[in-house]
Amino acid sequence: MLTQEIKQKIDSARDILVGKIPTPTGQVEQITLALVYKFMNDIDEQNVQLGAPYKFFTGDYQKYAWRHLLDKSLSAYERVTLYGEGLEKMHLNPNLPQFFRNVFKSAFLPFRDPDVLTIFLKQIDEFRYGHNGELGDAFEYLLQVMGTQGDAGQFLTPRHIINFIVNIVDPQKTDKILDPAVGTSGFLISAYQHILRQNTKEGSNKPGSALTPDERKRFANSFVGYDISHDMVRLSLVNMYLHDFPDPKIHEYDTLGNLDKWDDDFDCILTNPPFMTPKGGVKPHKRFSIQAKRSEVLFVDYIMEHLTPNGKAGIIVPEGIIFQSANAYKALRKMMVDQNYLYAVVSLPAGVFNPYSGVKTCILFMNKVLAKKNKYILFVKVENDGFDLGAQRRPIDKNDLPAATEILKRYKISIQTGKPFELCDEDKKTASLVPIEKISKSADYNLSGDRYKETITLVNQKWPLMELSEVCETIVDGSHNPPREASNGGFYMLSSQNIINNQINFKNAREIDKVDFEREDKRTSVQAGDVLLTIVGTVGRSAVVQNYVERFVLQRSVAVLKPLKNILNSSYLNFVLQSHFVQQNLTDSAVGVAQKGIYLNQLSLIKIPFPPIEVQREIVSQLDSYQKIIDGAKQVVDNYRPEIKIDPSWEVVELGKVCIDICNGANVNQIDQPGKYRVSRIQSISNWVFDLDKTKWTNDEPKESNFLKEGDILLSHINSIEHLAKSAIYKNIGEPVIHGINLLRLMPNKELVSPDFLYAIMISEKFISHARTFAQKAVNQASIKSSDLKLMKIPLPPQDIQKEIVARIEEEQQLVDANKKLIETYKKKIKEKIDEVWGI
Repeated sequence: MLTQEIKQKIDSARDILVGKIPTPTGQVEQITLALVYKFMNDIDEQNVQLGAPYKFFTGDYQKYAWRHLLDKSLSAYERVTLYGEGLEKMHLNPNLPQFFRNVFKSAFLPFRDPDVLTIFLKQIDEFRYGHNGELGDAFEYLLQVMGTQGDAGQFLTPRHIINFIVNIVDPQKTDKILDPAVGTSGFLISAYQHILRQNTKEGSNKPGSALTPDERKRFANSFVGYDISHDMVRLSLVNMYLHDFPDPKIHEYDTLGNLDKWDDDFDCILTNPPFMTPKGGVKPHKRFSIQAKRSEVLFVDYIMEHLTPNGKAGIIVPEGIIFQSANAYKALRKMMVDQNYLYAVVSLPAGVFNPYSGVKTCILFMNKVLAKKNKYILFVKVENDGFDLGAQRRPIDKNDLPAATEILKRYKISIQTGKPFELCDEDKKTASLVPIEKISKSADYNLSGDRYKETITLVNQKWPLMELSEVCETIVDGSHNPPREASNGGFYMLSSQNIINNQINFKNAREIDKVDFEREDKRTSVQAGDVLLTIVGTVGRSAVVQNYVERFVLQRSVAVLKPLKNILNSSYLNFVLQSHFVQQNLTDSAVGVAQKGIYLNQLSLIKIPFPPIEVQREIVSQLDSYQKIIDGAKQVVDNYRPEIKIDPSWEVVELGKVCIDICNGANVNQIDQPGKYRVSRIQSISNWVFDLDKTKWTNDEPKESNFLKEGDILLSHINSIEHLAKSAIYKNIGEPVIHGINLLRLMPNKELVSPDFLYAIMISEKFISHARTFAQKAVNQASIKSSDLKLMKIPLPPQDIQKEIVARIEEEQQLVDANKKLIETYKKKIKEKIDEVWGI
């Protein structure tokens, strides 16, 4: 267990170096070298105490011994020279085991400040070599401070994810185990500890006590690691040595480009290979089954090629491997499925590798014995791993890993015993079992579990369900070619951002030239009656193309569905696309790393209820009438602004003088899932009212003054210019909310001004326009300083007149609220009608 004392020593050593070595990686390297240097000296001293001679620092290398470096008779400048020489020559020391020589290969001292070096060496001198495991944990803590991924795309895998994978793969004492992208040896150390725990005598507290000396020696030599980076090999060697590996088998080796070790097979492979492919691709040798240049594809291929007949593996891969349509990806998935490697896929949340990377990942579980016996693949979705998904990765109380572990272990046992495997209702929330026959049915071998989720059974269903491809003439998407520079040619290219509220909105539409327009128009040819559906980014918004709409072409983020007009009504299709079932299906089918999207072949498989065309028209007629009521009520809600007739006799005062304070928000760590407190953000005031559902959460414990109080007014002071100076009043909320950043908080002095009156002034067009004149514009946004806002002048009538004005506004607000209720009522009617079509 990592003690606070050792943690503080490591932090102090880094603090000493930071002025001379600014990068965390460089600091870790120098601390590592110094620790090993010191530990070799400690081992020598232990030998002498036992009556043996010095072993490591003898002959020409005696002068470099640690005990001489800290001799008080040595000047600081002599110490720099001696230590620098020692680092550079130590890999040649014939008295050292090969392990230590490997650690010091290419080592050097990157600075020559004698005072800094003396303080640093004295700090390292406080560490003592031992086999109690504390320094091993401390070293892993040291590795975590590197913070950013390496040049080859490698970064540390969280310990709890490593342990989860090792627990499922279940390496045994007889296995030969490999990590072909070893990094700092996290997987190998976890596997070693797992095997020790599995071989402990009942009642013993010593891991591995059931192993014979020969078994322990043999299995300790069965752990092998490769890495292309010399720095990673060095860190890995030290990490394993500190975890009781006397002679670690870690090799500096290009797994994808070198053939020297190609013929070595392994019983168990555990790895998190680099996610980054260098520009121009990897240049592998010719013995791979899959011809590819992507490192993630080649690593998975390598693992399959190097498993023994009874081999097993757990591999972390970027999510793109499971769904991307390039030939190499499809060939890889086909090989995994058809050649009996894969038996389970676990989807991890996108923030697991924060702060190093936000890439979305999956775990591929392979077992050649289980896969050969089995006709299914298990998909498990992990949405929470016990930590929030922000940069800090703070612990939370939601963790799907224990449930995922239990499901996977039951699944493995069922395959081994030949008994049927069933998912209970609780399991089905996160897991699904899919026949291999269903996966191989499509040529792409898609391994996205959400794609195969069964549609809910509709017991009262009146109409047959038809795939979109069966009722649409064609389904195409927009341009895959990046549009050229925007022009004022008068031709429009729309994206998903132009499909809003079931309508096509040309605001901010991109203008392109005639050549680009005609090229895309020939391919897509959008016409009246077509239905547009957003398929990239914000997935699932739709609209019917009307006769009066200007002609346009589309970017790839929008698909065009062309209904067969004699059997499918466009407006009916549009309504059904907005139903809960289709929206959920779209969400589940969307895949991607940086941005979610749906492939057209997946979209074409989505099923909708299909009544006769006459019934479709009747349904549309009824739903249209509901929608017109909603649209009319929305006009009232969206356009209402309280009007205040200003009396010239009223006092005019600076805003800052009627507020106790106008201040910025607290910069707390914000998370999406529920935490201790809600946090306001720009989206919380997007519709001129404080929307509790659009807050975020935090587990931080802020000052009491950071909590909003009844009557506080929030104003958007950092935003795009069209959204700048929008505000909302915090009133009748009923639960504590923290004032978050990017919103100014006005705290009205209630003895001078009614918060409701001040809010009415602030949402007037005159106030907003005036406030925006103070905006300081940047590239994509603008900002208003609180100091400028304080100087803005507002009319301030006497308190009794303020009350009269507020009372009148409240009456008007009641009418607005009635329209809001009308909107919700008729939205519910639309949902009920569509549910009826689905058979609910």
